Amino acid sequence: MDSYKQRFIDLLVRHEVLRFGDFTLKSGRRSPYFINAGQLRTGAAIAGLGEAYAECLQREGLHCDLLFGPSYKGVPLAVATAIAQARAGSDVAFCFDRKEAKDHGEGGVFVGTAPWDGARVVIVDDVITSGKSIHEAAELLRKAAAVTVAGVVVAVDRMERGRGAVSTLAELQAELGAPVRAIVTIREIAAYLHPRVIDDARLRAIEGYLAEHGA
Repeated sequence: MDSYKQRFIDLLVRHEVLRFGDFTLKSGRRSPYFINAGQLRTGAAIAGLGEAYAECLQREGLHCDLLFGPSYKGVPLAVATAIAQARAGSDVAFCFDRKEAKDHGEGGVFVGTAPWDGARVVIVDDVITSGKSIHEAAELLRKAAAVTVAGVVVAVDRMERGRGAVSTLAELQAELGAPVRAIVTIREIAAYLHPRVIDDARLRAIEGYLAEHGA
C-alpha cells in the first residue's frame, strides 16, 4: 500500500473519523462501520486531509483548473486540497456552493472562483453513499457554465452495490462520463488495520456486510 494511503488511514483512526459498531446509513442499510469527516476539526487534521486528496489527484492524473466542494462537508475539502496543491506547485482555483443564493454583494450561489466556460473541474467529497450529492454538484456546475467535470475524488470507497450489479462508484463514473476515484477502499482500510485496530470479529462483520451489499 502506498505510504500516503497509510498516513491517511492513520489520520482517520487518530481523529476517530472511522468508527466501528452498529450504524444505520442514509440508505437504510445497517453498517458495522461509519465514516464522519466532520471529526477532522483542527488545522493539522484538515491539512493532512488536503494532502491526501492532493496526492490522490496527482497519482490518478486528474488535472483540473477548479476544485469544487459541495456544501457543507465539501467546503473544507476543497480549500484544504487547493492549499496542498499549491504547496506542491500546482495553484488551482477552488469554490463551493451556498445553500441559498445571495442576492446582495457579489451575489450568486458560488463562493470562491465561480465556474467558467472551458474549466476542468474536479469535485471533492467525503464518502459516496448514493451518489446523489455528486450528481447535484455536477448539475449545478454545468448549469453555471460550460465546464468539463474532469473527475471526482472521495475519501473512502465503501465498495457497496448501487442500484444494479455494479458499485455505486462505478455507476456514478458511467453516468458522469468522468473518473471517480477514492483515496482508499474499505478493504484497504481493513487489511491495514487488522489486527492492530480491527480485530477478527470486526473484520468478519465488514466482510459479511460486503458479502450482502458489496458489488
